[in-house]
Amino acid sequence: MAPERQFETARLYLRPVTVDDAALMLAIWNDPTFIRNVADRGIRTLEQAREAVALGAEKLFADYGYGPYSLTLKSSGDQIGICGLFRRENFDDPDIGFSLLPDYRGMGYAGEAAIEVVRYARDELALETLHAIVSPQNGPSIGLIEKLGLHFERMVTMPGDSKKISLYSMALQE
Repeated sequence: MAPERQFETARLYLRPVTVDDAALMLAIWNDPTFIRNVADRGIRTLEQAREAVALGAEKLFADYGYGPYSLTLKSSGDQIGICGLFRRENFDDPDIGFSLLPDYRGMGYAGEAAIEVVRYARDELALETLHAIVSPQNGPSIGLIEKLGLHFERMVTMPGDSKKISLYSMALQE
């Protein structure tokens, strides 16, 4: 299998999330903002995070050739979050998702990474449609999703959940 696609933006390196990123994922999954706006995954140990990455991110890359990318600052080498493409059982097309550690929010990093991920989805993967799912009260994420060109489609309930979330979509191929 060829090495997974890696990216570079003005300020960031993006590379596929692997089990080596378990500490980053553990921090993201236990961030109160992530828990409030996305979900409490119940992952509390490094070992649980490694297992979740192996069954999640690494499986996405193996099955579809895409998944979440670790975001690393060029200036310091610090890992600051993730951005990438996800595949949900109840959608025919992938969705873009992103999450930054608290100290790095509001600086444009998520947007910078997301623009590159959308470009990759459109130009290299030739995907037809891209979705985003977001909690309706998550204003900052909705702002970025709309800035990327996705439009509100409808409210949806994800499998195993009872609360409705917003589904945004965009056509990638004209």
